[in-house]
Amino acid sequence: MATVHENLLDWLRDAHAMEQQAESMLKSMSDRIENYPKLKVRIDQHIEETRWQKAQVESCINRLGSSPSAFKDMAAKIVAFGQGLGGVAMSDEVVKGAMSSYIFENMEIASYRVIISAAEMAGDMETKRIAQEILMQEQAMAEWLLNHLPDLTTQFLSRSETPDVAAKR
Repeated sequence: MATVHENLLDWLRDAHAMEQQAESMLKSMSDRIENYPKLKVRIDQHIEETRWQKAQVESCINRLGSSPSAFKDMAAKIVAFGQGLGGVAMSDEVVKGAMSSYIFENMEIASYRVIISAAEMAGDMETKRIAQEILMQEQAMAEWLLNHLPDLTTQFLSRSETPDVAAKR
């Protein structure tokens, strides 16, 4: 049976891989956005947050005497690459991308809530503090996406009805 410390490390490694995946997904999405400047700016901002989050999670893992999982990190990158390719074929790529990002943000929120509880139980207040800070960023991104989905949908539909106007990106 795994100890609290072992579980915390495992969940931190998962979070590191998750941030790898998020960075790849967001970068791919940002690179393809052409006609939705507000979305592109927010995605680019979250890419920087995600890079910081990944570094913070790695610092927690290192401080606990371990290292990120190369296997989990590579698997996350492969999944993100596949997700990026999948969006290219969709006629409503920008809407589906925003929806997928919202779902992913909520998975991250759940993950950091788990880490916060485990860190508290392990007596690791530094990891708890870092996870709480990351949680706030993830919640802010999820809220931004949720609040902007209606406008993004309206923009997409308006662009879709105009001949010779690219709507998907």
